[in-house]
Amino acid sequence: MSEASLQPQVEHHAADGHHHDPAARAENLKFATWLYLASEVVIFSVLIATYVVFRLHSPEVVEHFHEGLNEWPGIWLVSINTFILLSSSWAMVMGLRQIQRGNRQGLIRWISLTALMGALFVLFQYVEYSELSHKGITLYYNTDGTFTDFGMRFYAPTAFHGAHVIVGILWALFVVFNARRGNYSADNYAGVEVFGLYWHFVDVVWIVLFTLIYLV
Repeated sequence: MSEASLQPQVEHHAADGHHHDPAARAENLKFATWLYLASEVVIFSVLIATYVVFRLHSPEVVEHFHEGLNEWPGIWLVSINTFILLSSSWAMVMGLRQIQRGNRQGLIRWISLTALMGALFVLFQYVEYSELSHKGITLYYNTDGTFTDFGMRFYAPTAFHGAHVIVGILWALFVVFNARRGNYSADNYAGVEVFGLYWHFVDVVWIVLFTLIYLV
């Protein structure tokens, strides 16, 4: 076969590969994100298991902690915080829908709201930690001895989750930055989807923590 006859085929395959590259990159990006989230599941599982084991061995300590939640702001603050975080996931979904329709300004507004709700969650978690500290529940030292060893089991998973929320806030701002530069469109929004996977993961983990630590 002559070089002239091969040339159109080479050009056709090159063009075809170029056409599918963005979709392939998007799928690879999402796959890598799923792998990362799987590793995070392992870490959170260890932290949660540590808390569950402590609870099984020292149920009276956890009961005492739950009794303290009845005092203001207690469980009310945590419940409001949970509502805020879950609402932020809804805002994230709305942002994704907007860019899928080609509305970049809508994406910017909704993801900015997601970041704001995440910041409120972190702020209220700080308030909660301050209240617990005044009650003698700290990471390493417990003033009255009642919550000895409880602090580490409580703060490790919740603070680790809070750190993930902070990362998510920064990521949301990065998405907004890219959106303002016009890097997303109705045909190119993989970066928004990947952020959404992470943010929903953070929300699901909090639902588990909220249920096991504060409700059960």
